Amino acid sequence: MENEKIIHLNNNFVSDVRNIIATSRNIAIRSVNFERVMMYWKLGERIFVEEQQGEQRAEYGSYLIRNLAASIEPEFGSGFSYRQLAFCRQFYRTYPIANAVRSQFNWMQYRLLIQIDDNDKREYYEHEALHNGWTGREMERQINSGLYERLLMSNDKKSVLEVARRERIPENPAEIIKDPMVLEFLGLNRDSSYYEKDMESAMISNLQAFLLELGNGFSFVARQKRILLEDDE
Repeated sequence: MENEKIIHLNNNFVSDVRNIIATSRNIAIRSVNFERVMMYWKLGERIFVEEQQGEQRAEYGSYLIRNLAASIEPEFGSGFSYRQLAFCRQFYRTYPIANAVRSQFNWMQYRLLIQIDDNDKREYYEHEALHNGWTGREMERQINSGLYERLLMSNDKKSVLEVARRERIPENPAEIIKDPMVLEFLGLNRDSSYYEKDMESAMISNLQAFLLELGNGFSFVARQKRILLEDDE
């Protein structure tokens, strides 16, 4: 309207409002995801208790879950299939203490974690996913690329876990820099050599995945940046 005054909003004010909305939405999403995770944990607990009260046969647990899925999947959908219910049971067996279930992880992440048999390896990925804010896809890639095993090639298990737990600060670059690096996300064909420009273009196009592969302490400053070391460029 003609009588309305034009008010120029302070940039900080608008930024604060946007942050409030974004933060609240993220909290709501995490709350929903955590409730889903706890639902699957409770299902796993109930299945396990029922299994222990049943017949003492190895195949009884499989029959129990299969029949349960047949009873509830038509009503509640594919999220309660035999495979999902088997994961629920495995989830409870792996994390039998409810308070140990982290609210920061979603169901996809826990499905990845419970399929790791090695307790130390599983703990490592828990800490790294928590500290680095990995999504489920990012965690899946790190597991599939053998991040834990690659670090063990140049470090002992004790030091790798201590760094992951933030119990000590890395003393040398080999403790956090992966060797070898897995750069399959660049989409380059297998070859014995590449031109620098080809590698650079592929890395810039896949920057997020590349920084994730490098690990902690790396950030993107410029496409090309001149660096002088003792007068050498």
